[in-house]
Amino acid sequence: MATKIKDNFATWINGSLADCSMGPEKAEPCRRLILLGPPGVGKGTQSQLLSEHIGACHLSTGDVFREAVRPSGCPRTPAMEAALDYMNRGQLVPDETVWELVRERSNCLHCQGGFLLDGFPRTLYQAEALNQFMQDENLLLSAVVNYQLPMSEIIWRLSGRRICRECKAVFHLTQRPPKTQGRCDLCNGELYQRGDDHPESISVRLEVYENSTAPLIYYYKHKGLLLSVDAHGTPEDIFKRTLTALEQRQPSPQ
Repeated sequence: MATKIKDNFATWINGSLADCSMGPEKAEPCRRLILLGPPGVGKGTQSQLLSEHIGACHLSTGDVFREAVRPSGCPRTPAMEAALDYMNRGQLVPDETVWELVRERSNCLHCQGGFLLDGFPRTLYQAEALNQFMQDENLLLSAVVNYQLPMSEIIWRLSGRRICRECKAVFHLTQRPPKTQGRCDLCNGELYQRGDDHPESISVRLEVYENSTAPLIYYYKHKGLLLSVDAHGTPEDIFKRTLTALEQRQPSPQ
């Protein structure tokens, strides 16, 4: 499973037209999920746990943006180049470009193992674009998981978060520390702190989330897809609550 997840991560980042290698050979039904919640609520960690448990691909637009700015990163797709141009000018990447980043990777949305969308959609425009695409492709969204946590704990989580440069596993200096300081438990890759996890950036990120992403909660609640999950406690506690919420909801027909 670890090799497949790594391969599919590369497919997602590169915008490859290759089919996803995650097959249907698993006991869990195919799930197509969106994970919502403010920065630091634990979506990355829950995506990793869910991916391993249900066999769905973790599709993070944040990973694509970070890869776009790396000098030695993968070959940039047209949408990555456009996004990088906006970022280099200190401007927000417009909805149309963000959607094009996802659309370039549409094969990942057809993954037979399902998907976990993390960081997308972030606006109503993006949500509508995804909804239209899934209707056109006869794909059904299983659920939208909304993780809830007070701001004070979000700030504590973000300041202690560390991410593996190689496999993107997420750790926390006190809540989920690595066995070896500065090294990933899974692949021994270097752990680093994202620039936007520094205290001075956190309040800005939370304000942006409230202004642009929080309305999605009402959008998906109206569609009957929203599942709210308390994000207090350990990653394992939150994971159990997530599974319980998903199990109480009927999976999408295949």
